Amino acid sequence: MNGSVTTAAEPTEEGCRRRKGAGGGAPPGGRGTGRLRCDDRLPPMAQQAGVGAPGAPSHDTVLVIDYGAQYAQLIARRVREAHVFSEILPHTTPVADILARRPSAIILSGGPQSVYAPGAPTVDPALFSAGVPVLGICYGFQLMAAALGGEVSRTGLSEFGRTGTHVDRPGMLLGDLPDQIRTWMSHGDAVRRAPDGFTVLARTEGSPVAAFEAPARKLAGVQWHPEVAHTEYGQAVLEHFLVDIAGCRTDWTPAGIVEESVSAIRELVGDRRVLCGLSGGVDSAVAAALLQRAIGDRLVCVFVDHGLLREGESEQVQRDFVAATDVRLVVRNVARTFLGALKGVTDPETKRKIIGREFIRAFEAAARELHEDEPIQFLAQGTLYPDVVESGGGDGAANIKSHHNVGGLPPDLRFDLVEPLRTLFKDEVRAVGTELGLPDEIVWRQPFPGPGLAIRIIGEVSEERLAVLRRADAIAREELTAAGLDRRIWQFPVVLLADVRSVGVQGDGRTYGNPVVLRPVTSEDAMTADWGRLPYDLLERISTRITNEVSGINRVVVDVTSKPPATIEWE
Repeated sequence: MNGSVTTAAEPTEEGCRRRKGAGGGAPPGGRGTGRLRCDDRLPPMAQQAGVGAPGAPSHDTVLVIDYGAQYAQLIARRVREAHVFSEILPHTTPVADILARRPSAIILSGGPQSVYAPGAPTVDPALFSAGVPVLGICYGFQLMAAALGGEVSRTGLSEFGRTGTHVDRPGMLLGDLPDQIRTWMSHGDAVRRAPDGFTVLARTEGSPVAAFEAPARKLAGVQWHPEVAHTEYGQAVLEHFLVDIAGCRTDWTPAGIVEESVSAIRELVGDRRVLCGLSGGVDSAVAAALLQRAIGDRLVCVFVDHGLLREGESEQVQRDFVAATDVRLVVRNVARTFLGALKGVTDPETKRKIIGREFIRAFEAAARELHEDEPIQFLAQGTLYPDVVESGGGDGAANIKSHHNVGGLPPDLRFDLVEPLRTLFKDEVRAVGTELGLPDEIVWRQPFPGPGLAIRIIGEVSEERLAVLRRADAIAREELTAAGLDRRIWQFPVVLLADVRSVGVQGDGRTYGNPVVLRPVTSEDAMTADWGRLPYDLLERISTRITNEVSGINRVVVDVTSKPPATIEWE
């Protein structure tokens, strides 16, 4: 492999955690498989989550059963905002498997189907007699009603968006809500009659039964979506279920995550050494800080400069992270290797897998050079829960795209993985980073993908195209910062349509250049996102500067697509 190694600083203390592989179904084994076998003595939930990651079995766990809902991930996040751990499972999971995970509560999500349509997803009625608290939301609410003997049908009045809702009996679920609230609805069917033994709590014009509960059986449901911000008192409804009905412990906190992670990684790693792949983003930085808290100078961080970084990024990483943590940092300059491997490649999945492979090869080379008196067994990564979900890393999950640190890993990986953040959403990672004392400049950096600018060039990656995109990206980021919008905009990819050309006119002459796409998005966790509404004068400044200062660019456009249906990155 081409490349040189330089080192910076010496380490001090502390730490991280350890995970199985994507999807809980990876084969067992040690060196050579890239995964360590789960301890058979651990409860099933721990095996599913993977050794070393925070979550079950140390905490009460809520399982969100996904019926194809647009908001399933948001439900899981809202549960965690209530300081209760949550995970998502597909609706095809058998009841026996769900109960084997020993959940403290279950939430049935919404979905696009009609409960009485042929082939529509169903629920096993045995779920409701298992003694586990269950909350049904939208489609899940209707499934519960139908399974327990209630009536679900079309009323002739669909409800979409904000809907006036009448609270007749607050009960335990609606607690101290006012008599009239506005909720977010998305349904064509409705519950006409609640099952026997249930108390009807609320109604709307199109939903005679909009909420019900049977507290003695710990069952409840709502027709609306309490998880979305448009619903008034939505979080309060979820917390009434989680705490008042289900009795969940509210101990899922940043401080608890840090303490649990540090303890687990110390037990797992013992006196062995760990190599941590550092990208400069918040995810790998927080993973490294957790590792340092746990194992101190047995951690070595490796920063791979693959030539796909943004302008000034390599220097910033080496300066800021070492200054903040005093960690030992090894820098591998392997731009030629990555560009050579990507030559002629245009398919985005192939790009990601090549980059994932070359990252591992760079880490392996660094480990050989740092062999010292013992081999390095563990590789730590900043993999997050959304990475796993999008890479198909769960039972029944679709592979949307392979993240370089999940689906893009080579099959002959010769490290055992340590992934302390694998169960966390992005906002939780930031909270943990703050808890660890990392500065805001690191914690609040906009997310940047591990494959770098390679997946923001639509077409083949070359040094010339990287130079063009790097400058356009720098201009956009400079102007966003100058406008004071860094915290408002979650991420601001700039995409070069390298294989597309358009006619323009500059300096009274015809041009035939490439367009770039501005992709400002707002989000909380990257599972869902909306396009960022930037001020027109800011967009004008960015467009003017890019077309004036970046040779070859004669058109700037803005991507106004949410996620779903699009992903944040174009590739």
